[in-house]
Amino acid sequence: MHLSYDFSTMNPSLRWPSALLAALLLTVMSSPAAAQDAPLSARESDPIDMGWMQGSPPPPDKVLSAVDRSFFEFPALRYSVAHMRQFLPTVNVGRGLGDPVPFEVELDAGIDSVTFVPWDASEPMTWEESLWANYTDGILVLHRGRIVYERYFGALTPGGKHAAMSVTKSLTGLLAAALAVEGTLDPDKPVTDYVPELEGSAFGDVTVRQVMDMTTNLDYSEDYADPDAEIWEYAEATDPSAAPSDGPVGTLAYLQTIQAAGPPGEAFAYQTPNADALGWIVTRASGQPLNELLSDRIWSRIGMEQSGYYQVDAVGTPAAGGGFSGGLRDMGRLGELIRNEGMWRGEQVLPRLAISDIRRGGSVEDFARSDHPALDGWSYRDLWWITNNANGAFAARGVHGQTVYVDPTAEMVIVRFASHPVAANAANDPTSLPAYQAVADYLMAHDSR
Repeated sequence: MHLSYDFSTMNPSLRWPSALLAALLLTVMSSPAAAQDAPLSARESDPIDMGWMQGSPPPPDKVLSAVDRSFFEFPALRYSVAHMRQFLPTVNVGRGLGDPVPFEVELDAGIDSVTFVPWDASEPMTWEESLWANYTDGILVLHRGRIVYERYFGALTPGGKHAAMSVTKSLTGLLAAALAVEGTLDPDKPVTDYVPELEGSAFGDVTVRQVMDMTTNLDYSEDYADPDAEIWEYAEATDPSAAPSDGPVGTLAYLQTIQAAGPPGEAFAYQTPNADALGWIVTRASGQPLNELLSDRIWSRIGMEQSGYYQVDAVGTPAAGGGFSGGLRDMGRLGELIRNEGMWRGEQVLPRLAISDIRRGGSVEDFARSDHPALDGWSYRDLWWITNNANGAFAARGVHGQTVYVDPTAEMVIVRFASHPVAANAANDPTSLPAYQAVADYLMAHDSR
């Protein structure tokens, strides 16, 4: 077995979906020597070639399970990220009954040869080489709404769905931003105006805006090396397969136990419970479960090819912080909707001002106080990552390499699904973020010829 999680250096900016926390953490912590092994390469760990879950029944050594935590060990996770519904309970995000809206396709073979220099490197790398280096499962590049690049690897097929991990947070933030513009949700109100059950918790003294921007200052640690860290309680509470205990059962019950570390609003700190709290707030404000709200507001309105789904906890609550799975092209439709400021084929599906609010970003100073040294000058707003680069790019990001990257200046959207053996995106950012910029530069230069 090959694992390469290094918790001592993990960038806390990107976490696992809550329904996976117990499975992943118990697997990793029970295999202390595994982190010393070099992981198999992307080609060596191809999940189809390795035979995971193939056969009727599969051979015993190729069976993966949520019960014994094997489904989220590397390299097995390269199969499970494209089959999460096979292992965990879920609820559907319906695409509606209309016909899918097709993309125009105009593939550009030159993209594979686009070169860039990775951070802290001296030798260039091609775009195609970066896909293998980052264990890409699916990659889509849209330019002005047309597909100019699309590839699938491993267990992901054009008709399949892939775990979006913490990209889910940005879906939750997007819905909240839309409700705020429409007046259904007031970001300046106390959280308890919507969820009085959170009175007495850390969320009882913060505003909705502070939850949306993760400036709540929770007394909550995700230090995986500390056996007393709150992350373990959170993992147990949100695990749908956990045995009964004396602790809280379900995400919403656990949120009520979190206390404050100090005054809110002074610094950004990426903590997954904020996204789950926002999911609860959005559900109360809208009067709809999160999966139905996402379906009604987006998934059934822009010609999606497939329904999506959320993982749920033991009491059926969708994992607003990291439990969504969807198709590659459908995530591209989402990105294109956002790039066009909520407009889709002549219809204003989401309020333009909601997208403007995301793009304006949060406090760079607050962000600088967090543990993201490689993301200098970035900020965070509405559960989206704002690069503040010259192109005004912003992104939804998730562990193991998931992203929806929107570059308004280049009129480009990149969607990537991946299964990198290292969860933290600090492991792939050096060969991802400069690659995205290189493709943006290429597309803009191509326009000028």
